[in-house]
Amino acid sequence: MQGQNKKKAFASVSELQVWITSADSECDNYPSVTSDESYELSVDSPVAVLKAPKVWGALRGLETFSQLVYEDEYGAKSINRTEIQDFPRFTHRGLLLDSSRHFLPIKVILANLEAMAWNKFNVFHWHIVDDPSFPYMSRTFPQLSQQGAYHPYTHVYTPSDVKMIIEFARLRGIRVVSEFDTPGHTQSWGKGQKDLLTPCYSGASPSGSFGPVNPILNTTYDFMAMFFKEVSTVFPDAYIHLGGDEVDFSCWKSNPDIQKFMAQQGFGTDYSKLESFYIQRCVASVRHGLKSNTVVHVWMGNKFEEELQKVTEAGFTTILSAPWYLDYISYGQDWQKYYKVEPLSFNGTDAQKKLVVGGEACLWGEYVDATNLTPRLWPRASAVGERLWSDKDVKDTNDAYSRLIQHRCRMVQ
Repeated sequence: MQGQNKKKAFASVSELQVWITSADSECDNYPSVTSDESYELSVDSPVAVLKAPKVWGALRGLETFSQLVYEDEYGAKSINRTEIQDFPRFTHRGLLLDSSRHFLPIKVILANLEAMAWNKFNVFHWHIVDDPSFPYMSRTFPQLSQQGAYHPYTHVYTPSDVKMIIEFARLRGIRVVSEFDTPGHTQSWGKGQKDLLTPCYSGASPSGSFGPVNPILNTTYDFMAMFFKEVSTVFPDAYIHLGGDEVDFSCWKSNPDIQKFMAQQGFGTDYSKLESFYIQRCVASVRHGLKSNTVVHVWMGNKFEEELQKVTEAGFTTILSAPWYLDYISYGQDWQKYYKVEPLSFNGTDAQKKLVVGGEACLWGEYVDATNLTPRLWPRASAVGERLWSDKDVKDTNDAYSRLIQHRCRMVQ
């Protein structure tokens, strides 16, 4: 968001020139974690000039230009003389939407990609499947959505739907990072993929229910390798999110085959070792199709500073979400607490802090569907967008408030 100072000299602009100054504008490419989003904007009578090395910066500069236009007291559109040099503080500025708890129609996703562009977000983290439903239509394993979606035809994302969403995002300089969370959060996978989930036991006999992905079968890893090979051809981004959180060990503990495997591996009764075994093997079988190294996503936890310190100490590139769970609703202006977060407020060296490439606001879908998603997300997410774009010294909440109420009206219009 860009401030408007009415005291500045009014500029009578009849033309906006956009110059891409680098030989390779990257116009035909997909945005990536290294995309240059910087730009310079000069507004003067009669010509405004926007210069950017790459097309991604031009998109951000056009957004700023449109936000500088205001209505004067006579209702005429005006703009003030101004000089702006701008670039984002963090390269990863994401928003997570969850399309498994409730199916999100395509038009809702597109409307939010549009809103993301208005707020200079550049990553759509698509948490596409989870326990309740599997709406992603796989070409390789069509039975996953046939059996696992809420409805096999109306509540699925076809390959052409996904392609359209990715292209719509690309034209706004937004990456689409898909998440297929395993080994937990996979109940819907088991409906269409036999023997993928672990049979739970009650005493000596199977209870009829299933737990996380079965980590001791080779077929599990064959399936994952084939599935993620397809995913990496459908989603062009260099990164895929593998989830890996909140694994409930009780089913694994109840299963005699898994108990035997634990003993063979020398894991004792430490089931987190089995989880690590699964994740390492899964990543190894998936990685041959991926072009990138591992990035750690810091989710939950009130003490995210401690977590960031640990993860960066271990040398991992990191993104932060813990303080930005927008599905938590409180009365009043809760945007302020999101705005006041300082992602680099943890103890660590400069080298550690460089590893934090940005963050994401998350809107989990347990209580969110097409009817309430937009008002719950915006303009609260705008506060996170500004925190991740602007300099760390831009933190005056009164100043932000006056811009946020204008920006809200702009988005509503």
